[in-house]
Amino acid sequence: MTTRPNSAARRRAEKSGRRSEWLAALWLRMKGFSILAMRVRTPGGEIDIVARRGKLIAFVEVKARADADAAVLAVTAKAQRRICAAAGMFLARRHGLADCQVRYDIIAVAGWRIRHIANAWRDGS
Repeated sequence: MTTRPNSAARRRAEKSGRRSEWLAALWLRMKGFSILAMRVRTPGGEIDIVARRGKLIAFVEVKARADADAAVLAVTAKAQRRICAAAGMFLARRHGLADCQVRYDIIAVAGWRIRHIANAWRDGS
């Protein structure tokens, strides 16, 4: 039987990621958002959280690092394009959201500290 190297590290990272997404969703709820979906998988990529407040839809990338600045910097231009593509696919399946404004946010989680960057980037397509 073969095991993956660092499988314990992968499990810890997965657990940390899920905890960070849970904290981010709680943060968004406290700011008046309703959570439409979490961990949305599309052929274009994955979206961590889709949240709505009124006519605003926020596609949120959650990053957990020891330092909030490092977490923000971990959302690369390539990741942004992937998230935008996934968001387009998500919206294409949800006709009821066609009249909503869209924005892309980053929530950086460092321990129990949360840094929310609203409108972190715009869709360049």
